[in-house]
Amino acid sequence: MTTRLFGREHDVLRRAVPDDLRARLLRFYDAHARDLPWRRTRDPYAIWVSEVMLQQTRVDTVVRYYDRFLTRFPDAHALARASTDDVLSAWSGLGYYRRARLLHEGVREVVARYGGAVPEDPALRLGLPGIGRYTAGAIGSIAFDREEPIVDGNVARVLARVHAIETPLGRADTQARLWEQAETLCKGTRPGALNQALMELGATLCSKSSPRCRQCPIKKHCLAYAQGRSADLPVVPKKKPPRAVVLVALLIENADEDALVLVRGEGELFGGLWNLPMREGSGVETARALLRDLGLRARLTAKPLGELEHVLSHRQLELSLFRARLATNRLPKQTVLRLATRAELAALGVSRLTHKALDRLWGGSVAGAART
Repeated sequence: MTTRLFGREHDVLRRAVPDDLRARLLRFYDAHARDLPWRRTRDPYAIWVSEVMLQQTRVDTVVRYYDRFLTRFPDAHALARASTDDVLSAWSGLGYYRRARLLHEGVREVVARYGGAVPEDPALRLGLPGIGRYTAGAIGSIAFDREEPIVDGNVARVLARVHAIETPLGRADTQARLWEQAETLCKGTRPGALNQALMELGATLCSKSSPRCRQCPIKKHCLAYAQGRSADLPVVPKKKPPRAVVLVALLIENADEDALVLVRGEGELFGGLWNLPMREGSGVETARALLRDLGLRARLTAKPLGELEHVLSHRQLELSLFRARLATNRLPKQTVLRLATRAELAALGVSRLTHKALDRLWGGSVAGAART
């Protein structure tokens, strides 16, 4: 016989399940949360920095950067005053440099429009450069104790298993359902801790390939566990392998061999960073053509100094490194080129790839390369 629930009794049952789920998540977080530096603050600026750093980056990597970045830029005013080169230099090695540029742009707007105080109003936060629904929700719930949901990769995995969501991650209907469930859960006391509990559970017990379901504090609420399908959910679309890109890169020293020519990167690969001049193609003729287009007179080696591989999220770069020496220490009058000494590299936003290439040229560690 099927028992049907009507009216108030049904509403009470619907509330009871999220309440018990919330309570279990909060107990788990209080007992097992990792001691991470950004969890010791309610400063919305510091939380903003941490959340941007944590996008597509491992926690143990971010730990090495977070305190150092905040020591250099302790508040919104300090970051807003900094030059782009200063910010990218402090970010060097974290990758996805567009994040740093958008953070810088957003903080400058906070200083200009709100006197340096990150706005509590979620609509105002969502209007800032680089802040989407996830980052806005993290700041709102953790810093301001507002009932604002978050959905990142870890949260999506937990909720997809709890609710046995069979549609692929990333699809519009899947995302809508995940955000709906996250919004339901964050309603109540300690929304910031609740959101962090979901992230913590996804990062530790509810992992991608080896979920430890027997130790999970919310397994009684998990449909995937009840159905024996934890290993099958969530449904993750297959990623395309990185596309191979063959490039020529120029290691162009000045006439005195104490400085190197760098170019301000444009486009999606290294936009905003200083890099070696590069061009898609291979062989010495490509290298000569690149020198001509840069307006540089230089003696070029006929054979490459060496080969280098560098893997990005969607591209596998295969570089031939050609060495050249300028006929004069003067550069054409164009803003995209500059000379930089080894000591000056530490103060510039230089890509990790360029650091690896300079190690081939000079041998050993280049100044600033430790940040990789």
